[in-house]
Amino acid sequence: MTQRRGLLIILSSPSGAGKSTLSRRLLEWDEGLSFSVSATTRAPRDGEVDGEHYHFLTEERFRRDVAEGEMLEHAFVFGNFYGSPKAPVETAIDAGRDVLFDIDWQGAQQIQNSDLGKHTLSIFILPPSIPELHRRLDARGQDTAEVIAKRMQKSWDEISHWAEYDYVLVNDDLDATEAQLKEIISAARLRRIQQPSLTQHVRNLQLQFEDRK
Repeated sequence: MTQRRGLLIILSSPSGAGKSTLSRRLLEWDEGLSFSVSATTRAPRDGEVDGEHYHFLTEERFRRDVAEGEMLEHAFVFGNFYGSPKAPVETAIDAGRDVLFDIDWQGAQQIQNSDLGKHTLSIFILPPSIPELHRRLDARGQDTAEVIAKRMQKSWDEISHWAEYDYVLVNDDLDATEAQLKEIISAARLRRIQQPSLTQHVRNLQLQFEDRK
């Protein structure tokens, strides 16, 4: 019997709040933590490997998986479907491994409402301020001013759902936020529902108690 059931760890934030960096640090911190590989109907880009970067599916296959309940969450974005396949997540958490999801609030709600929802740990990352969020997006040097403006416009929609998460952290210091994330995950791993072997252990204690009578 597995000593611990794995967690579905959901990290959400507006773009630029530090979610990607924190996700990478968590994966480096614990080899028992893996990143959920999404499925998509878009074509692979140069260098992308099926099963490593994405699971590349036909639209027909994707729609069938959704209809059969094989996607924990899914969305239609810029002309393509994206989603999180259920089977590899179930395999991982049954083996006691945690799975990390980098998704928005809509995906988070779908997973929390799924039959694996009781094993989720949802965390929202807030920026220290809106000017600092803009500064971080600009400092990345990856986007045009127009794209940054669109990301900033979308950021409030993301932030407005902060209260739907189990934990909310203000990322004004990356190292401190990383430490807080590790503490939260370590504690969540000890939740009663994550320890299926406890029931048998308590039964054994009861038998031992009865033997003393």
